[in-house]
Amino acid sequence: MSGNNLTALVTGGSRGIGRAIALALAQQAGSVAIFFAGRRDKAEETVRELEALGARAMAVQCDVADAQAVKGAIAQVKEAFGPIGIVVNNAGITKDTLTLRMSAEEFSAVINTNLNGAFHVIQACYRDLMKLGWGRVVNIGSVSGLMGNPGQANYAASKAGLVGLTKTVARELAPRGVTVNLVCPGFIETDMTSAMDQDILAQAARAIPAGRLGRAEEIASAVSFLCSPQADYITGAVLQVDGGMYM
Repeated sequence: MSGNNLTALVTGGSRGIGRAIALALAQQAGSVAIFFAGRRDKAEETVRELEALGARAMAVQCDVADAQAVKGAIAQVKEAFGPIGIVVNNAGITKDTLTLRMSAEEFSAVINTNLNGAFHVIQACYRDLMKLGWGRVVNIGSVSGLMGNPGQANYAASKAGLVGLTKTVARELAPRGVTVNLVCPGFIETDMTSAMDQDILAQAARAIPAGRLGRAEEIASAVSFLCSPQADYITGAVLQVDGGMYM
């Protein structure tokens, strides 16, 4: 299944990796909805870019950590575009600090958005995916969730949790023709990294076998492939797109 009748949803779709994924999926889906947390200006800009590519598009403000808010936002998308066949859980936050200094609130906040948020969105789309008899769920993890990273106990735990969530839902939905996969980016050029100390960035790049940071479009290409008919027989996979950072 693909083409003008297909609706895709990308959470955290207004900027960076999420925006690149939404634009890539406009080639496969006739309608693309994005969820955004705060930057309405960026979300509206992405909607205009999607429409320029020929897709119907909409942006909905939604805190994915809030299960009821997710249900309401999904209902808005379905009312406008019909059932959602492609789900990309990209929304995520960081609250980095060493474990010793990390508050319980900082730990919970990251888990609630990054892990619980993905669960809320999947659950809200679950029945429709089963009824469609074809579907794609791609969760966006991180190499931090596979290898750990000092100062990111909350973030790494949330992304590690996505491994178990992905594999479990993949087993549940496989008989219904729905694939569920996890893409784990490494160090990617985004607004967040551009604000970092350039010496630290250069040091990070030297530690990557490929010798450079990744681009958001490279993550989007991996997601686009997993959402295509060519990936019908791939489910429960963990795909690292990290230039060899973790192997």
